[in-house]
Amino acid sequence: MEAATRQIEETKKQLSITQPRLPLPAPQPSAPGMHSLQPPAPGPGQSIAPSQAASFMNDAIEKACKAAELQAKIQSTLAMKPGILGAVPSAGPHDLVPLTNLHAMGIAPPKVEAREITKPTPLILDELGRTVDASGKEVKLTHRMPTLKANIRAVERKQFKQQLKEKPSDDLKSASYFDTRLAIPQPQRQKKVFRFQERGRFEKIGQRIRTKARLERLQMEIAQAAKKTGIQASTKLALIAPKKELGKGDVPSMEWWDSFILPNNVEFSPQAVYDILDFHGITNLVEHPAQMAPPVDTDKPVTPGMYLTKKEQKKLRRQTRREVQKEVQEKVRLGLMPPPEPKVRISNLMRVLGAEAVQDPTKVEAHVRAQMAKRQKTHEEANAAHKLTAEQRKRKKMKKLKEDLSHGVHIAVYRIRNLHSPSKKFKVEANANQLYLTGTVVLHKDVNIVVVEGGPKSQKKFKRLILNRIKWEEPSSKRDDPDGSDDEGSKKPNKCLLVWEGTAMERSFRGMKFKQCPTENMAREHFKKHGSEHYWDLALSESVLETADD
Repeated sequence: MEAATRQIEETKKQLSITQPRLPLPAPQPSAPGMHSLQPPAPGPGQSIAPSQAASFMNDAIEKACKAAELQAKIQSTLAMKPGILGAVPSAGPHDLVPLTNLHAMGIAPPKVEAREITKPTPLILDELGRTVDASGKEVKLTHRMPTLKANIRAVERKQFKQQLKEKPSDDLKSASYFDTRLAIPQPQRQKKVFRFQERGRFEKIGQRIRTKARLERLQMEIAQAAKKTGIQASTKLALIAPKKELGKGDVPSMEWWDSFILPNNVEFSPQAVYDILDFHGITNLVEHPAQMAPPVDTDKPVTPGMYLTKKEQKKLRRQTRREVQKEVQEKVRLGLMPPPEPKVRISNLMRVLGAEAVQDPTKVEAHVRAQMAKRQKTHEEANAAHKLTAEQRKRKKMKKLKEDLSHGVHIAVYRIRNLHSPSKKFKVEANANQLYLTGTVVLHKDVNIVVVEGGPKSQKKFKRLILNRIKWEEPSSKRDDPDGSDDEGSKKPNKCLLVWEGTAMERSFRGMKFKQCPTENMAREHFKKHGSEHYWDLALSESVLETADD
């Protein structure tokens, strides 16, 4: 405050010099809409009034007070945020109080810590526009160009392939996963040594084969004898039953069909009490077999196709022809095509031509007949153009017969008593191939099985062929029966029966092939190879029961 008072006194002494008074100019605003808060300062040869000097003095005192307050605020702010250099704002919005005058005003300057200020490197260009440093040397700036992800991946893929091409190190001991305690056996080639067979080995194999053949021949003789004695059914069931090792003349303790019901380790004696035994499966309840889900889901709704009646078809045809005729009339009206010639016939000759027909009837009749021939030729050419070729007809027929089997394959099993006729064999095979059916035909004595797989339409046609169209009961000639046997079975009337029909998820056979099976085991093995031995079991059991009834 003392320094400010002293400065004010000096200013007053300077202003007290007598000078000619001049009219003061009007105060000018410093900015549009803003008036200066400070009166204009007197010039160097001007005198000032005592009242104006007092106002100057009061303004200076107010500025000094405001500066002191601002300095106190700045000092408190600098105490919290050290390291700020520069000038302290004064009372005015654009006036600054130098730091050198703070001592004169009795205010201690703030303590500022020295801090290293890093500045960006200046950009210096030479005459040629190149970037140089302070010493004049050229500086190459690194230009970072943006790239696509695809280019980055291509570079990474190239580096990865380069790494794969490099051979790995052969030093396994340097690898972290190699255990030196393990011994690696060296690969050795197996030596070929002459092996001696034991004496009598091949004799035993031959004896086993001869015994098996003799047993099969004996079974066939027993089957032939059973046909004449009428116990064929019992013989068949005995062959199907499980074999047990029994001595000659021994009677089994229980029959094989009772072994599934009676408990194990049961002694049959007159003193045995059977009331306390627990018989498996025998209760006072009726046992119903569990319902098995079909392999193909048949619960899906079937949407029938829409078919028009005869009346609706005629109406639709009339509407179509009317639309075509209207289109032709519009083109004629717009001049896009010439008008068609009048359709003249012999019947309407006089009515259409009129006077021309009367003047030269022979010429007009020839002209009309030429028009009729031309229309007939155009009609025939259009029909020939729309007619399908032989290859197209074949492809169309094949498309109709090849059905969609993605939802399941329909299967049918037929049993034929006698299938020695070559003509009937040809009919079965040819029709199956034409209907694109797959399956097999097993030829066995009195049990000839035909299995076909395909779509429902093909199965319907084949079923009608094999059950109705082919006459199985026709007498066969000597050429049809190569064996020429006069057995009782050959004298039975021939017939074909439907054993079973159903669906499966996929086909079991490829193509239609015939298989001659002299024994039942061979036939069952043939079906078992294709995973459908139950077809043979079902057909054989029905044949056994039918023979027993006869």
